[in-house]
Amino acid sequence: MPGMRRRALLGTRSLMRCYITDRHPLGGVEPLLDAIAKNLAAGVERIQIREKDLAARDLFQLVRRALALPNPHGSQILVNSRVDIALAAGANGAHLPAGSIAAAEWRRITPARFLVGVSCHTLAELREARRQGADFAFYGPVFQPLSKAAFGPPLGLSGLATGCRAAGLPVFALGGITEQNAAACREAGAAGVAGITLFQKPANLPLTR
Repeated sequence: MPGMRRRALLGTRSLMRCYITDRHPLGGVEPLLDAIAKNLAAGVERIQIREKDLAARDLFQLVRRALALPNPHGSQILVNSRVDIALAAGANGAHLPAGSIAAAEWRRITPARFLVGVSCHTLAELREARRQGADFAFYGPVFQPLSKAAFGPPLGLSGLATGCRAAGLPVFALGGITEQNAAACREAGAAGVAGITLFQKPANLPLTR
């Protein structure tokens, strides 16, 4: 099943988008839900709820509220790190930081259509993500990040291209992604782009294809 999902994503010509949330610059949960609603309305394909400092109960409630929002394009909502909360809330999947329990282990308890993504920063991590059955990977930072400290020096487009060729699964470019460089990421082989600022900066909402 993971292989079928990978082939479908790798075969698409459009650049997928993943909005990674951060409620802090927006001013809290309510403005965050507004940003999620706008991205859902705009058809952003995936939204990763990444609110690591929320208590489990609060994160669960946030995910449930996000899932209850109008979703006219069938966007997928994932939860960062907390597979348990993603399952309990009925989310579409989870995204695992580098060094997490392998995706293959989570497959034992997740539904067939449950997506599992992995953050990667090296070619070895990309290959391991594929071997362990991840559906997709974030790879970066490609450019200097706009929203948080970099995890190592930027890879650049050449590093992204090398990673995409080596991965064997859909790669989302992460780190410093803007409207101006997103197309270059696609040309480098990325299946999609992921970020915070690109999707929740007020000037960028609502987003268009």
